[in-house]
Amino acid sequence: MSEQQPESNGPDDRDETTEVFERIVAEESDRDPDLAVIEAGSRTLRAQAGPPQGDPVPSQPLDPEVARALQEVEQELSTRWGETKLEPSVTRIAALMDVLGEPQHAYPSIHVTGTNGKTSTARMIEALLNAFELRTGRYTSPHVQSVTERISLDGAPISAERFIETYYDIKPYVEMVDAAEEFRLSFFEVLTGMAYAAFADAPVDVAVVEVGMGGTWDATNVIDGAVAVVTPISLDHTDRLGATPGDIAQEKGGVIKQDATVILAQQPVDAAQVLLKKAVEVDATVAREGMEFGIVSREVAVGGQMLTLRGVGGEYDGIFLPLYGAHMAHNAAVALAAVEAFFGVGAEQSRELDLETVRRAFASVTSPGRMEVVRRSPTVVLDAAHNPAGAQVTAEAVTEAFGFSRLIGVMAASEGKDVKGVLEAFEPIFAEIVVTENSSHRAMTADALAAVAVEVFGPDRVQVEPRLDDALEAAITLAEEEAEYGGAGVLVTGSVITVGEARLLLKRG
Repeated sequence: MSEQQPESNGPDDRDETTEVFERIVAEESDRDPDLAVIEAGSRTLRAQAGPPQGDPVPSQPLDPEVARALQEVEQELSTRWGETKLEPSVTRIAALMDVLGEPQHAYPSIHVTGTNGKTSTARMIEALLNAFELRTGRYTSPHVQSVTERISLDGAPISAERFIETYYDIKPYVEMVDAAEEFRLSFFEVLTGMAYAAFADAPVDVAVVEVGMGGTWDATNVIDGAVAVVTPISLDHTDRLGATPGDIAQEKGGVIKQDATVILAQQPVDAAQVLLKKAVEVDATVAREGMEFGIVSREVAVGGQMLTLRGVGGEYDGIFLPLYGAHMAHNAAVALAAVEAFFGVGAEQSRELDLETVRRAFASVTSPGRMEVVRRSPTVVLDAAHNPAGAQVTAEAVTEAFGFSRLIGVMAASEGKDVKGVLEAFEPIFAEIVVTENSSHRAMTADALAAVAVEVFGPDRVQVEPRLDDALEAAITLAEEEAEYGGAGVLVTGSVITVGEARLLLKRG
């Protein structure tokens, strides 16, 4: 059953809105008064746009019994293969779907793959579908702070109670498959099974599913997505997916199914050729960014950007997107085209989607840990860039949106990543960098990261702080040295785990 939404308080709603507005103005009192009022008005309107409300990242359950039960589930899941240990096949997940009664076929799906921008694009697709009054399930990875974020219903992560219940519902079937297969189901495979079961149980009208890695043999690829979305492909996980964008596209193209509609973001030439060839082979319809859809205009605005987008069915102007960077505008264009395709716009019908509904949906979008401002004075921005292509677009977005006179970087990364390429992308915009570690067992040591950083930045611009909390404090202190000029900031980056832990530390003050 649907979780009940709180009932309206009637006439008191206006007073609550006024209180929210006044509180935001007070919070922004360290800025120019006129800008504070504009920002407060913008944020108040966005808060009224629709779900989800409040922080999109769930906090620890308040009930100690629920918190304990959730921890026990996470501990059981942690005994399985992690997300970086894979046996490239869908044999085990297919077996699990079989014993569960094929829940993944109980609803239509939009399947999202690519290298960068998958989660943000999935969240935008979800927001649009919600705005058109469809019940959605969204499955994304990795999580920023809580594992429950990975499975969302109606634009919000499922409750800890529901997550626990879903796990124990499918656990006997998971154990059946474990006993029958050569290898046990992995952490990601079990979570995928939980997501598909939760969506069928809800039930949802449509699922928005992000691949974990690749496409062909990814655990999510037991669905038949009527719409397949491919965000920009670049080099990442090259040890498993291939050494060129074209090689990687071979794997990611596995989500393109017979007679589907394919929404292609702008791609490297070799990747585009591979994806288009796959689409022809399965008689899929293709819409390409820059050809059938794209960005007409884009302007930086307070709290985000104003867009005019050309969809496959027409033009949509006056769209406020409360996210920073040209890459987010491209994600928005892809998301809009995907939803148009889902509704048959452009292929079966030549009409546009309702403009006001589209505007309302985009104004409600959040993307935690992606160009997210979590503190002011000095401004602290979180972004989960973990490969050179992601770092490059983040550097451009930070420069465009904030114009810091002095920017301090904080970075912790995972082993096996192209950290030199990431550091080189950030070097032109960082005055100094504080290198550190996150708590992951795959974390690159601060000393190892520092050695690479010194090659890129020189020794005078690199500071080493093995603890993340100390690194944040050091970076904020360095930024505050120029606080009197009002132009300093901090960017925390390197991985989703890093920004998730930083987010938790900074939200706690």
